[in-house]
Amino acid sequence: QVQLVESGGGLVQPGGSLRLSCAAAGFSFGTLAIAWHRQAPGKEREWVASMPATGRTTFYADSVKGRFTISRDNAKNMVYLQMNNLKPEDTAVYYCYCSVAGGRWGQGTQVTVSS
Repeated sequence: QVQLVESGGGLVQPGGSLRLSCAAAGFSFGTLAIAWHRQAPGKEREWVASMPATGRTTFYADSVKGRFTISRDNAKNMVYLQMNNLKPEDTAVYYCYCSVAGGRWGQGTQVTVSS
């Protein structure tokens, strides 16, 4: 069964950091395209960062560029989103996405940035 499971969310103060993790079950991230999206209350889901199937190029939304880093560890079959200098507007449910089997989403992990 193909499945993505996110973890690492939580409550953090403005300026703090979190690292989100996404584990694959039933398949290998290998050379698949990966991405992180987020959905804030009352808003549509938006793209945050992505890494294509091949190469190490990464892409970021302007709102997170310079603060967030997407990465993958194929040996551990994991995808990460390192988030630094977090702001209250980063508060959202964060979802991992992979292009496997026509596209799969994880269940999401809540990130709350508040003092």
